[in-house]
Amino acid sequence: MNHWLLQPVMLLLLYAQLLLLGLISLGWNLIAAVLYPLLPRQRGLVVGRAGISRGYGLFWAVANASGLLKMNATALDPLRDEPGLIFVANHPSMLDALMLVARLPRSVCVMKASLMHNPFLGPGARLARYIQNDSARGMVRRAVNDLKDGGQLVLFPEGTRTVRPPVNDFRPGFTLIAKLANAPIQTVFIDTDSPYLGKGWPLWRLPPLPIEFSVRLGRRFAPSPDPAAQLAEIQQYFNESLAAPARQT
Repeated sequence: MNHWLLQPVMLLLLYAQLLLLGLISLGWNLIAAVLYPLLPRQRGLVVGRAGISRGYGLFWAVANASGLLKMNATALDPLRDEPGLIFVANHPSMLDALMLVARLPRSVCVMKASLMHNPFLGPGARLARYIQNDSARGMVRRAVNDLKDGGQLVLFPEGTRTVRPPVNDFRPGFTLIAKLANAPIQTVFIDTDSPYLGKGWPLWRLPPLPIEFSVRLGRRFAPSPDPAAQLAEIQQYFNESLAAPARQT
């Protein structure tokens, strides 16, 4: 096939995968809207988180099979059932949470309060008892309680997708949560050379293919009595570990 014909075909295939993701999300959220008033809180939490994880897992299975969008996050598998663990990762693209949650079926994310009313995300997030960031104090309290109950917390401390490589300045909060919940912090590095769905990348623009993401585990930090100092330490660790030479090892 001529190159000028191949480009739009590849773009359509990539759009088809994103459409599949939207349909999976919408379908699960319709089910979650029915289950939410019927299931007890704890049962709903388990079913809700597993449903989101399996839905994202289905998307990644199709994406990997297509050869256009590849994800390798098997490094997370040994930790999928470990309770009371905080995962802290860098945030290069809009697909980051999907990668981590797909491999961590007991995990919970922090969401903007406004997204709880989104039909593609809200019902499933409510069923899974995802944590709203409506207030800093409330977010910290709910995260601590979930960790003490055996949940896992997935956080992107940059607050938004990376705009200043290797990582944006970290926002405070996760080291305080670790201290209050007595929960270890597992660092996670998401590596990609693709700008696709990064900050400022237009959805319609076809990136170089295939788009590849890989997930690797970093150092685990014990909770610290000094959250501010630990925040600076972990920030420096990410800066050094995601520098260009380190990403080639």
